[in-house]
Amino acid sequence: MPLNNTHSSNANTDSRAIAVWLFICAIMIFVMVVLGGVTRLTHSGLSMVEWKPATGFLPPMTELVWQETFEKYQQYPEFKIKNPDMDLAEFKSIFWLEFIHRVWGRSIGIVFLVPFMFFLFNRKLDRNLIPKLITMFILGGLQGVLGWFMVKSGLSDRPDVSQYRLTAHLIFAFILYGWIFWTALGLLFPKPHTFKQGSIHAYKRFVSALTFLLVIAIMSGGFVAGTDAGFIYNTFPLMGETFFPKDLFAFQPLIKNFFENVVTIQFTHRVLTMLIFVSVLGFWFKTLNQEFPRRTQTALHCLLAAVILQVTLGISTLLFVVPVPLAALHQAGALVLLTAMLWARHEFREH
Repeated sequence: MPLNNTHSSNANTDSRAIAVWLFICAIMIFVMVVLGGVTRLTHSGLSMVEWKPATGFLPPMTELVWQETFEKYQQYPEFKIKNPDMDLAEFKSIFWLEFIHRVWGRSIGIVFLVPFMFFLFNRKLDRNLIPKLITMFILGGLQGVLGWFMVKSGLSDRPDVSQYRLTAHLIFAFILYGWIFWTALGLLFPKPHTFKQGSIHAYKRFVSALTFLLVIAIMSGGFVAGTDAGFIYNTFPLMGETFFPKDLFAFQPLIKNFFENVVTIQFTHRVLTMLIFVSVLGFWFKTLNQEFPRRTQTALHCLLAAVILQVTLGISTLLFVVPVPLAALHQAGALVLLTAMLWARHEFREH
């Protein structure tokens, strides 16, 4: 075999290995987001009132330490206002969820860093890829800092985390997940398709705009979660008996409604979600008879399936008044939809 062919084969093998590693990291972030959702839905996030990023790998190991940890929790408003009758056994049940959430986050850092060092020292990484990977690792660490910044907002007089900080923490996780997933796709499929149609640029712009709209909808979902806006108007498609509920813009100034008025927050999330659903459905029908490569067709079918699943989960979560399993699946569905949308967008790239 000629030397250049051997080198090309080795490079392809390295790229696939790096892609697999990044996909594993993305999957771990996916699990992290779902764990975070369950932690929030079960009101477990404020059970750990201390942040020990370097030494917090072990839980309380004795009943004495458990009691001391519980006594620390009892000093804060969530216990005094919401859970004054909680006993140690009940505290353990919420503590374990938050503990697993934090340890899983640290595990992601290890799974990212160790292979990165291996690939780096063995010169398996493309020179242009190294700065991206270093930035990803730094942003992952900052996400942990942002998580603690969010938790601290609930350790004050108000026993709930700030919806602003919660949304920032959520969207940061989605963006980091999306960037890692996109990079892995580029390594796995480095060459763009050659399409027969001349409107690929328009398709690319449309899916890009749709992805941006989805990010806005995910942010809107963060405010729904942070303000418990899903517990009102548990009807669909109307909110109560009307499409435009009363008190839709009750706050002043007007912009405040989109972040603090639970009626406006839920209404906005509904409208954004349905707009995405209709747009994806129309786009799928438009591309149905196009002579696209099989992988592109598969991506578009997955996108349609993901948006149908997500809308179904969202409506079900609302109608059943936010049960934890459905609400957690709805948050996971948002990541599935983002994954499908990024895959579809990647299929239409031109270079």
